[in-house]
Amino acid sequence: MEFPLLSLIIWLPLVGALTVALIPKDNKQAIQTAAVATTVAGLGLGVWLFTGFKQGEAAMQMVEAYEWIPAIGARYIVGIDGISLFMVLLTLFMFPIAILASLGQIQDRLKAYAIFMLILESAILGAFCALDLLLFFFFWEAMLVPMYFLIAGWGGKRRVYAAIKFFLYTMLGSAFLLVAIFLLAWMHQKQTGSISFDLHSLLDLEIARSTQLWLFIAFSVSFAIKVPVFPLHTWLPDAHTEAPTAGSVVLAAVLLKLGTYGFLRYSIPLFPKATVELAGVLVVLGVIGIVYGAILCLKQSDIKRLVAYSSVSHLGFVVLGIFALTFQGIQGGLLQMLNHGVATGALFLLVGMIYERRHTREIDEFGGLASKMPVFAGLFLVTVFASIGLPGMGGFIGELLILAGTFLRNPWIAAAAATGVILAAVYLLWAYQRVFTGKIDNEENERLSDIGAKEILVVVPLVVLMLFVGFFPRYFLDRTEPSVRQVLTRVEEKGHYREPEIPDPVAAAEKPAGGDSHGGHGAMP
Repeated sequence: MEFPLLSLIIWLPLVGALTVALIPKDNKQAIQTAAVATTVAGLGLGVWLFTGFKQGEAAMQMVEAYEWIPAIGARYIVGIDGISLFMVLLTLFMFPIAILASLGQIQDRLKAYAIFMLILESAILGAFCALDLLLFFFFWEAMLVPMYFLIAGWGGKRRVYAAIKFFLYTMLGSAFLLVAIFLLAWMHQKQTGSISFDLHSLLDLEIARSTQLWLFIAFSVSFAIKVPVFPLHTWLPDAHTEAPTAGSVVLAAVLLKLGTYGFLRYSIPLFPKATVELAGVLVVLGVIGIVYGAILCLKQSDIKRLVAYSSVSHLGFVVLGIFALTFQGIQGGLLQMLNHGVATGALFLLVGMIYERRHTREIDEFGGLASKMPVFAGLFLVTVFASIGLPGMGGFIGELLILAGTFLRNPWIAAAAATGVILAAVYLLWAYQRVFTGKIDNEENERLSDIGAKEILVVVPLVVLMLFVGFFPRYFLDRTEPSVRQVLTRVEEKGHYREPEIPDPVAAAEKPAGGDSHGGHGAMP
C-alpha cells in the first residue's frame, strides 16, 4: 500500500486545529506558532506531492480508497490529476501567507480564529481531492461553517449581514447539488444493481438527454453561485468587503475556484450532452460578468469593494474559457484560476495593510502615498500589472489562451470579452493613480510609514509566483494538458461534439483559389 500522502495533506490542518484547541487562549504566541507551523508543514507536503506527480498522465494519481458508509455505497476516495494538482498546491501555498498576514491584525479571540482557519483549509483540500460525490459534498458543506464564522466574528460593520447572505446563497445551491447527487446514485442502482457515489462509476451511466439537462442545471447552479456567475454574484462583494483580510484572501484565492473546478470535474464529464447544449448560456453569462463586473469597478469608492467586483469580472474569463469547449480555452481557464488566486489574493493583502494604518478604504482619503510608502507602492503596482494581464505576468498568458480559444468558437464573443481586458486596465490604473500619485494633502497620510519586513515577507512570494507563471507558463500547462484532453475527448465522444480546429495558414496559402479539383495540392493533412 502506498503512503497516504493525500489524506495526510487533507487532515493535517484539522490535527493542527485540535492542537490549537488544547492551547490556553491566553497563550497567543503558542497559538500563532502552532497555526503557522501546521500550514507550513502542509506546504512542505505539497512540495512532496508535486515532485511525486507524474507529468503526461491523464489518469488520477495517488488514489486512496476506503470504505466509509457501506450501507449507502459511499466510500472515502481521494486522488488528483492535472486539473486538481495546482488547486491543491495553491491552497497549501496561500494558507501560510494568510495566517502570517493575520499576526498582529487579529488580537480578539485569536484561538477561535486560528481553529476556524485550519478547519477551512482542511475542508477546501478535501473538496479538491474527493472522487466520491458524497464525500465531495461533505467537504463542500464543511467549508460553509468556518467561513461563516470568520466573516461574522472578525469582519467589518456589516459582517453579520454579509455572513448570512453568503451562507444562504451557498446553502441554496447545495440543496440542488445534493438532490442531483442522490439521483445519480439511484440511477446507478437501477442500471447496475448497486448504489454508488464513485465518480468513475457514475461516468459509465447511460443518462438520457433530458435527464442530463436537469442534472447539469442542478450541479451548475451550485457551482455558479460559488464562482460566482452573473446574476448569482451579489453575495460576493459584501462577503469580500466585510471579511477580515485573511478571509478575503482565502475566499478570492481558493474558495471561489471550487465553483469553476466543479464545472470541470463534475458538470462537464458527467453530462456531456447537456454541456454541449447549454455551454452557450454559460459563455454569454461569463461575458456579461466580465463587462458588468468591470463597469461596476469603475464606480467604486471603496478600494476593497473595487477588488471584490474585479473578481466577478476576472472569474467571468474563467467561465468563458471553460465553456468555449476548446483546448486553448480550458487550458487558459485553468491557468487563470491560478493567476487570479495569486494576484487578487495579493491585492486583498495589500489593501488590508493600508487599512490597518488608516482605518479607511475610501480612495478619496488617499493620494500621494508613493512618496511615503515606496516599497508598498511598488509591490502594489506589480500586483496591478498582474491583474490586468501585462505581458510577462501570468494573467497575460491565461487571458490570451481564453480569448484565443473563444475566438475559435465565436469571434464576436471573443471581441466582447476583450473589452474586459481594457476596462481592467482602466479601473485598476485609475485607482492606483488616485491612491499613490500626486501630493499628500492629508495629515494622517503624512504620518504613514512604509511596510515592514513581515509584510514584505507575505507579499513577495506572491509577486515571485506571478512572474514565474508569466515567464514559464509551460511549467503549468504541460501538467494540465492530459487531463484537459481527456475532458474534451469525453465531450466529443459522449456529447457528439467536434472541437473547432485551428486554421492552418500554410494550407490555405497552398490551396488554389478554385479548390483542388484542378490538380492543386489541397489542404494539408
